[in-house]
Order: sequence, then C-alpha cells, then structure tokens
Amino acid sequence: MNENEPCETVPQEEIRGRIDCLKKRMADEGIDFALICQNVDKYYFTGTLQKGVLAVAPGRDPILLIEKSVERARAETPLPFITVGSDREGAEILKKEGIIKGVAGLELDVLPVALYERLKGLLGFTRHADVAPSVKELRAIKSPFELDQIGKSGSIMTRVFEKAKDVIREGITELEIDAALTAEGRRLGHQGFLRMRGINQEMMTITVQAGFSSAITTTYADSPITGMGVTPAVPIGSSFKKVEKGVPVTIDYGGGYHGYTTDETRVFVVGELQELFRKPYDAAHEILEDLLSYGAPGVDCRDLYARALRIVKNAGLEHYFMGSGEGQVSFIGHGLGLEINELPFITARHGTILEEGMVFAFEPKFVLPPHGAIGIEIDVKVGPRRLERITGDSFEIVRL
Repeated sequence: MNENEPCETVPQEEIRGRIDCLKKRMADEGIDFALICQNVDKYYFTGTLQKGVLAVAPGRDPILLIEKSVERARAETPLPFITVGSDREGAEILKKEGIIKGVAGLELDVLPVALYERLKGLLGFTRHADVAPSVKELRAIKSPFELDQIGKSGSIMTRVFEKAKDVIREGITELEIDAALTAEGRRLGHQGFLRMRGINQEMMTITVQAGFSSAITTTYADSPITGMGVTPAVPIGSSFKKVEKGVPVTIDYGGGYHGYTTDETRVFVVGELQELFRKPYDAAHEILEDLLSYGAPGVDCRDLYARALRIVKNAGLEHYFMGSGEGQVSFIGHGLGLEINELPFITARHGTILEEGMVFAFEPKFVLPPHGAIGIEIDVKVGPRRLERITGDSFEIVRL
C-alpha cells in the first residue's frame, strides 16, 4: 500500500452489479421501488456520500438525485445523476419519472421518523416495506474490490500494532499510547473514524486499557471491553490509567481505508504477565486456533460460538467470558465492511451460514474485575475452502 496514493473511486461495474442484485431481491420481495438515504448504503450503491437520494426500481435504470456537492459527486460516482435544488424538487422529478408507485422500500432500521414522514408527504406513497435486511445481506458478501480495500485497511492496522512496541512502557498513560498510535494511523492514511449502524452506536478508532480500567464494562456500549474514557459524556475509551508491570495492556484498534474497516486486538505486557491472566489468555488463544482450523464455507455461526463456549467452560472461565456480570455481551464476533457491525454476527442464536466473501472479526476476551481484562481479536475472510486471515502478523502476546 502506498499511503501517498489517493484512493481509487468505486468502479462502475462494481456499482452496477450491486444495484442489479438489489433489484433482484426487491422483485423477489414485492418491493416496487426503494429510496436509499443512509450515507453508507448510498455510498455502497453509488460511490459518493454527497447529499442526495438514490431511487431504485426493478426493470429500470436507477435515478440518483444530488443536491450538493455536485462537483464532488461528479468526480466520485460512475452513475449519471440529476442535480436538484431541494428535496421537494427531487420528489417532483421522481413522480414525473413514474417511479413512485406500489410498495416503497425504506431503510427502516436507520430512517428517522421525521424523514420518513417528510418522504411520505412529498412522494405520497401509502405502502412501505423494510429494504434494510436485503441491503445488509448484500453487503455481507464482499467483492474482490472490497476485499482489496479491507486488506489495505488491515495493512494500516498491522503497522500501528508494530508501532505500539516502541510506545508502551511502564508509567505511560493509556491516553498517551492512544495519541501516539492514532497519529501513526493517520500518517499512514487512516480515514479518521469508523462507522457503526444504528441509533446511539458510537465507536472509538482505538481503545487502550491497562489494568482496572479494562474491567469497567458496565456502560452503555455493547462491547466486552470498553474502557473508562475521560468523561461521562463519552464513557468509553482510553483513560489516564498508567501502565504497570505484569498487567496486560489491551489495544483494540480499527483500521479504516476507503470506507472499509478492520478491527483487531493485541495484548502487550511490560515484564512477566501476572498469573491471574495466564489461563484466560491461553483460552483466548485456543479459541482462535480452533476457529481457524474449523471455520469454512457452510459452517453455521452458532457452531463457532458453541465451540468457543466449550473451551471457556472447560477452563472454568464462563463468568468472565466476553465481559463480567451485567457487562457480558452475547456475541463473540461481528461482520466487517463499510460499517463495523455488519453481518454475520457470531452468537448462540444467529444461524447464519458462512459464505465465501464474508468478513468478520472474532474476539474471545475475558474480564476479571477489579484487576483487568485480556483477550485477542483477529479478522478473517471466508475463502473458498477455509477461513483466511486479513492480516499476517502474529497475535501472540508481546512482552516488553
């Protein structure tokens, strides 16, 4: 990856293929037209985030309306588009084109009620359906183009973890480590932030934990290790806690390139790891080795979760797995792509069957209050016969 080289735009054939797949799903589900409004979905189907809306209907060309910035949209999307001065003007164009008829497909998982009411008032549709499940299922299978972007995101992440070896030392604060590694990622071309789907879903690019701060899991975020943060206004992330000898430092870092995210966790320790953390670390390592040997196309995600849980129970660590007390979460993995909480979800109840092209993070972690937490996270893609690492670096504990 050349960090001085600008990102390429999304190829036209990529965009056209995605829209064609959406049209087919819409036809199968009885959705007559869809309005794609959410930024990430709009980017996925058009290659631009500029202000506007995409209208898709089976059997006809899509209609992309751009309100601003027209010049950037022209440089970014391979689709032809119509420039409009307002959403009211755009609505009139869609009605004139005859696309507004029958069942409207809307992204109901993220569409605000106020926007829904405005669209309904402007366009006059009376029936609607949720197009979001189809969109999310389409996005779960990555194309070769997308896998290339994810690989470049992973390259940034690998180099940040390598830099961490030079930064971590006894007495340094989590925030100082955070600042140094955030700067390193930005120098390498990191896009600056990560996206999550859903209301009140927020994500730090990096979270560093060094001891008791990592054992504080009873916060709003649905994550096994969240950190304390520095304010109740943002009660997650790195804090002023200092690194101590023998206490694991966990760094959860998300790469970001051309919109595509990666998400891994590594463990560092100054001196010898305290005995308390050895068994949980060994269990996390065993779970990942089992994942890489067993996971493959056709495997049920519930089986991956069950196999991990068996290892945890055999080690007598179930009360500390993926959090502690009310902070325990119900997943051990999540899909990756333009958002960091895509399909598939690796839980006891999501019966998704792995397919070639899926990408997900797998994160066996243990929280041991009040002492700290330890765990590892790796990203994998589903290849034709087995799971393949996104990055090639070691996930062994790093002793400093």
